Amino acid sequence: MLRGFRNFLMRGDVIVVAVGLIVALAFSTLIKAFTDYVINPVIARAQGGTSPGLGWQLGKPGNAATYLDIGAFVSALIYFVVFMAVVYFLIVLPYKRSQARRGVTVFGDPVPAKTCPACLADDVPKAAGKCRYCGTVQV
Repeated sequence: MLRGFRNFLMRGDVIVVAVGLIVALAFSTLIKAFTDYVINPVIARAQGGTSPGLGWQLGKPGNAATYLDIGAFVSALIYFVVFMAVVYFLIVLPYKRSQARRGVTVFGDPVPAKTCPACLADDVPKAAGKCRYCGTVQV
């Protein structure tokens, strides 16, 4: 039972989806900080309030809604970079090593591809004799 669960977890697509979700969560934090502390103050320029920090006051002094808080955005950016480094070094690299021992290549370089002159598909493998989409003979 545990062997089956381990095999399920070590499938490539499960790990890829997990890493994708983690990246999406971290990226959403970065986007939220950018909108909350950079975009929103520009939009709310006409309102009042107060907020100290690294940035510029766009409206009345003391107006938190019009404070361009660069410090919060830089903090979120640093968080994103550190979080992605942790994910890479603690999840991706050990998984790559584990799969390499099994003879499976994951998170590798993309396969060299060419563009089909007939249908303009740009993901036809270099060694392909025919396009997988339109069937045109490749030269």
